[in-house]
Amino acid sequence: MKATPPQRRRGPRLVLLALVLCSLLVPLAFIFDRAPTGYVTTDERRRQEVVFHSFDPVEPIGGGGGGGAVDPVPVKVAVQDPPRKISNGSSGVPPPQHMQIDRPPLAVSVKPKVLPVPRTETPKVVKGSTERTIEVSKDIKRQKKDLKPDEVENLKACQLEFGSYCLWSTEHKVIMKDSVVKRLKDQLFVARSYYPSIAKLQGQEALTQEMKQNIQDHERVLSASAVDADLPSFINKKIEQMEHTIAKAKSCTVECHNVVRKLRQILDMTDDEAHFHMKQSAFLYNLGSQTLPKTHHCFSMRLTLEYFKSPSLDSDVYPARKFNTPNHRHYVILSKNVLAASVVINSTVINSKEPANNVFHILTDAQNFYGMKYWFARNSYKKAPIHVVNYEEMILEKLPKFSTRELYLSEEFRVLIRSTERPTEQTRIEYLSLFSHSHFFIPEIFKDLKKVVVLDDDVVVQRDLSFLWKLDMGDKVNGAVEFCGVRLGQVRNLLGKTKYDPKSCAWMSGVNVINLDKWRKHKITENYLLLLKQVKKKDEVSLREAAFSLSLLSFQNLIYPLDGRSTLSGLGYDYGIDPEVAQSSAALHYNGNMKPWLELGILDYKKYWRRFLTREDRFMDECNVNP
Repeated sequence: MKATPPQRRRGPRLVLLALVLCSLLVPLAFIFDRAPTGYVTTDERRRQEVVFHSFDPVEPIGGGGGGGAVDPVPVKVAVQDPPRKISNGSSGVPPPQHMQIDRPPLAVSVKPKVLPVPRTETPKVVKGSTERTIEVSKDIKRQKKDLKPDEVENLKACQLEFGSYCLWSTEHKVIMKDSVVKRLKDQLFVARSYYPSIAKLQGQEALTQEMKQNIQDHERVLSASAVDADLPSFINKKIEQMEHTIAKAKSCTVECHNVVRKLRQILDMTDDEAHFHMKQSAFLYNLGSQTLPKTHHCFSMRLTLEYFKSPSLDSDVYPARKFNTPNHRHYVILSKNVLAASVVINSTVINSKEPANNVFHILTDAQNFYGMKYWFARNSYKKAPIHVVNYEEMILEKLPKFSTRELYLSEEFRVLIRSTERPTEQTRIEYLSLFSHSHFFIPEIFKDLKKVVVLDDDVVVQRDLSFLWKLDMGDKVNGAVEFCGVRLGQVRNLLGKTKYDPKSCAWMSGVNVINLDKWRKHKITENYLLLLKQVKKKDEVSLREAAFSLSLLSFQNLIYPLDGRSTLSGLGYDYGIDPEVAQSSAALHYNGNMKPWLELGILDYKKYWRRFLTREDRFMDECNVNP
């Protein structure tokens, strides 16, 4: 009796076959960007979503000048032109869902078409802008003469998705000089579009095989060569063979719609791939703008370590009454960056006629407090007293019931303005920098002071600012440069039913004169907290988003307009600023992602910041901070 042969088990084979298929399909899904974005953790994904649509998103780019140390949260606001009639209503602020966070969702189902990036472009200037903006626009218009209208619109569309990354990438765009490699890619593109139609023709088997062989040869060469210098010596022969093959394919009678369809498929795949790489590049750009450089981190850590090695520095050099005397000129700086704060102070005292009469108060967080204190204790700035304050500890002491104690720097926003009444009018993109949540507690921290000048830590002072202390602001609270490129009526969807003048201009942070007596009289902080209660604060992001509407509403009719030429903004994103205008301004504001202490900073503007940077310091040399 024959033994029955054992049956083969099919289960393991099926499992093995499934694993092989998955190993092939999963990489393809990522190549064509069909899978969820990123090989990242939950925290990293949140950051990736934030930065894909850049700085700006309106942007709380996060705050003026925190430089790397601050984690900006971009926001984009789509606003409309103001109505012709002024509408009044009951008080109230809508929750921040009216703001669209400028970042993609976890799963992106529809990818926008990739738009070509032209050479350069800057935000459009509209009537009603400040005098400073009008002067700068002259240089902007000169640059726009080299651009075609469609190129300007393409760059604007790019900014809507990726923000200031588009401005940076156009300025650093590498023009392809390898003409042979480009010709190989073009031939490969055409050959692939004709191949499916030729393969279906009867009697063209030889041409089909020849075309297939040439396509494979081109793919093999391009996979190993990215520049002309890497190409093999026989490449000219391969180009001639492919050219001859394409000519024969074009001579065949094929259905044009099949070739067109294949061309569109290849074009769509190329667009998807280009968009994928642009997203990755924009992510790296924003990561670089939000991350403190390694040399600066080393410098901050060394200062903190040295502070605890020097117990004698625990006692302040200046008596407490020096910091509370209203007769002095008091400057308040919010910063988490030691060098940025030192440049602000150094530039102010060097250009001041009475430097010893200036008093500087630096509000910083607990992490940077000791390093700040050690640096300013061992460096003298023309005998100007410098008071370093731990903001988090101060809020805990002054406002123990308030839950949010984190220090926020000035929030930066990118605003999209689209006309609803005049559809033919072009969409505009404007950049704003406004007070953050932390600014509204300055009067509580400095109760003995009557007037202060608030400086962002990405500001460089070039003139004596004593004229700011001589201003008669009347009943106004905040002396600021108005930004009439954005009016309150254009952002009415963010302001809710609160009464406001739709023709009122927005304003900029950077250099602000604050009358603390009037602030307390008008109860600005109390009103801000009341408005804040009406905003649904789910997390830190929503709190920072709310800064846009709350800052504009809190100072409604309380802005004293400063001369637009006193502060020049935009040095952190605008490549089109006239050097003569920059040199003649009393202060320069590097609002934007491209801070002067970052490698991404605009090179032409870094010189204004570097000339006030402290040199020949031991810790800076050890950490290689000096450029």
